Amino acid sequence: MSKIIKIKKGLDIKLKGKATETIVEIPMSDTYGIRPDDIKNLIPKGVIKPGAKVKAGSPLFFDKYNPDIFFTSPVSGELTEIKRGDRRKILEFVVTADKKNEYETFKQASASSLKKEEIIENLKKSGLWTKIIQRPYGIIANSNDTPKAIHISTFDSAPLSTNYNFTLKNDIDNFQEGVNILSKLTSGSLYINLDYKIKNNIFANIKNAEITNFDGPHPVGNPGIQISKLTPVNKGEIVWQVNPQDVVFIGRLFKTGKYDVSKIIALAGSEVKTPQYYKVIAGANIKSIVIDNVLSENIRYISGSVLTGTKIKRGDFLGYYDNLITVIPEGNHYDMFGWLLPGFSKYSVSRSFFTWLSPKKEYALHTNLNGGERAYVLTGEMERVFPMDILPLQLIKAILANDIDAMENLGIYEVVEEDFALCEFIDVSKTNIQDIVNKGIISMIKEMS
Repeated sequence: MSKIIKIKKGLDIKLKGKATETIVEIPMSDTYGIRPDDIKNLIPKGVIKPGAKVKAGSPLFFDKYNPDIFFTSPVSGELTEIKRGDRRKILEFVVTADKKNEYETFKQASASSLKKEEIIENLKKSGLWTKIIQRPYGIIANSNDTPKAIHISTFDSAPLSTNYNFTLKNDIDNFQEGVNILSKLTSGSLYINLDYKIKNNIFANIKNAEITNFDGPHPVGNPGIQISKLTPVNKGEIVWQVNPQDVVFIGRLFKTGKYDVSKIIALAGSEVKTPQYYKVIAGANIKSIVIDNVLSENIRYISGSVLTGTKIKRGDFLGYYDNLITVIPEGNHYDMFGWLLPGFSKYSVSRSFFTWLSPKKEYALHTNLNGGERAYVLTGEMERVFPMDILPLQLIKAILANDIDAMENLGIYEVVEEDFALCEFIDVSKTNIQDIVNKGIISMIKEMS
């Protein structure tokens, strides 16, 4: 019987607009794109020039410091543009689809017949190695490392998140093959982490893995929280994590020899007319997904969740690691008298408004910060929502001071930005804590390189 780990610290933010379990099939997008900024610690170098023909799985660019790690085209067609910003920084690789979806051919074999080196080589050539993320730092894994464990969180506890028990129910065989493949890359165990509240969980009977149930409020679904409870990352240790959708991609690759990154994503949020699921290909232009399905023009499009996602525009592309598009009201307005009003419709963590008497109420929250940045004060609020055995505010201060020794002692190896998303949400100082944590991680990478 699998064990159960209960998390008490955290916060479930109930938002309007959860996607109903309905799947809509839409035509392929005209264009698909990859944003290098979606990938941490990456300096992209192009493999081909605009005008070149590509197939699904053809290399588009690689990491300057890891030239054997390729990022490949999600569809067949033509590389039509490499968008650049200041100092010629590469912003996007844009592929115009030919709608034929022809594939490059990669090694096709079962996990039992492959050696570790063959698996790594196939993943690198296809571009799927980029889906394996290492702790510490939350960067693409180094293929020369052998992790002490691999974790797959089969659920996301963030607001309006994608339900993988629904989206992957017809891909469970590919998921199992992906697990078989990944289990050969670690010297320890591969962990499948489940949501205890989900009955008849499709991932409960996966083989070649240790099954663990987690129960509690968000961020219980974050891989970082699960890793900290099962296989904490100490200095010099490596743990890998893989998103369940990406496990399916890996399984498909070895079963079919194709780089098939078609998937089901959620369109959710209070500004969506009909929140539901869409079958798309990774990197799709979101215009074809949100068209005629939003309530107003004054809205914020987010690739990912409201807590950790990236602000995008209509006509931009789905984020490289994202399986969710969230649409919420833009907070570019001001409330007369602000906090002086009773706030019967406002959300509050600290019981500042009477809405705390309705714990099941769902809210249509906007992006307004309701104030500006201010000095840090010791309130103890961060510790209430941070379930790791780490002092969050002290770690943040160590990062701001760029104190490497203090960052090590306070747990920088165990965390990434998303682990601090709730701290940022409830922070009365209104600072961009996730940006601060990212700067701390970059400092550590530079220090260790």
